Amino acid sequence: MSVTGAASLGRQLTREELAIDPVDAAKLLLGCVLDSGDVRVRLVEVEAYRGGDDPASHCYRGRTPRNEVMFGPAGHLYVYFVYGMHFCANVVSLTDGVPGAVLLRAGEVIGGLDVARSRRPASRSDAELAKGPARLTSVLGLERGDNGLDLTDPASRVRLYAGEPVANIVAGPRVGVAVAMDVPWRFWVDGSPAVSVYRRGGKRRVRTVR
Repeated sequence: MSVTGAASLGRQLTREELAIDPVDAAKLLLGCVLDSGDVRVRLVEVEAYRGGDDPASHCYRGRTPRNEVMFGPAGHLYVYFVYGMHFCANVVSLTDGVPGAVLLRAGEVIGGLDVARSRRPASRSDAELAKGPARLTSVLGLERGDNGLDLTDPASRVRLYAGEPVANIVAGPRVGVAVAMDVPWRFWVDGSPAVSVYRRGGKRRVRTVR
C-alpha cells in the first residue's frame, strides 16, 4: 500500500517518455518521485550510462545475464549488486534492444520517513538517508528481486512519478568508474543537501546545464 495514496503523486512517467538517450533521461528524472509503497524519494542526483560507446557502462562489452534488463524496454528497474555488499538501482532508457540506463545516485525522502529511518538508523540527518546510490536503494527496500520491475505499470510494487521541472541542474564527472571518468554525465539538483559527496581526486569540474 502506498504511503499516502497514488493519487497525491500525480501521473506516472510513461515508457515513451523514458525511451530517450540516457543523458536526456537523466535530466528528466531529476525531481521525479520513486515510490516503493512504504517510502517515497524525490530524485536529486543521477548518472547516465549508454552501451557500446560508453566504456564505463555494464553493456559496453555486450549482453549478459547480469545486464539483460539494460537492453530494454525503457521504464524498467535495473538492480545490481556491487562490492559484495550493496545494491544499486537504475532506470532503463532508450528503445528495446538498445542498451542505456540512468543510475539513481541520491534522493530526498518525502514520504515514509519513519520506515526510511528504520532502514538507515546510522544516518545523522534525514538529508543523509538516501545520500548515495546504496543508501537510496536501502531506504526504498530495493533488492535483487526487484530487478526488471516495470516502473511505468500502475500495478508495480515500485512506481516512478513525474515531478516538478527542475531549473537548477548541474553536471559533472561520474563517480566510481575506472574509465571515462571525466564524462560530465552526472547530474544533480544544485543546493540539495541530499546530493552525495564527490570523491574522485583532483579539482571538481562542474558546469551549469540550465
